[in-house]
Amino acid sequence: MIFLNVIHVVKNFRVNVNQNQKFELNTDKLKELDLVSNGELKYHILNKNKSFQVEILHADFNKKEYTISLNSKTYCLKISDDLDLMIEKMGYSFNGTKKLNAIHAPMPGIIIDLEVKQGDEVKEGDSILILEAMKMENSIKCPKDGIVKSIHTQKGDAVEKGKLLIELE
Repeated sequence: MIFLNVIHVVKNFRVNVNQNQKFELNTDKLKELDLVSNGELKYHILNKNKSFQVEILHADFNKKEYTISLNSKTYCLKISDDLDLMIEKMGYSFNGTKKLNAIHAPMPGIIIDLEVKQGDEVKEGDSILILEAMKMENSIKCPKDGIVKSIHTQKGDAVEKGKLLIELE
């Protein structure tokens, strides 16, 4: 029941199948399934009078990635829950962060500290600036190793969501 434990916590989620098909689901739709365990990580699912044999071949709960066998065909699933979808909507993506060369404001706020300058070498995860939003200080981290190409803001600037802050090489 590793896969199904996620369902009890999440209201809405997206399932990306083999990186080319996406399905939007919610907890209510999943409750309609007739699911019976046939042993460890094996299930029989009845949905709209159709029968499915499912086996979980590999599960990475932290990454929300699963490899399943469905009626003897293998599929790779990547599950995005409400939090993942909200982060994506804010302009961030766990899958694409290594390719980012530009850092944009994730929310409106005020730049209270710049921790880098043009030409600085930065490592993935380094704090590069502090953005104050709703009376909270948010440390904006570097998404990849690189060199600061240009800075498009300064300490004290009020920025809108999506404003280009820093470019990396």
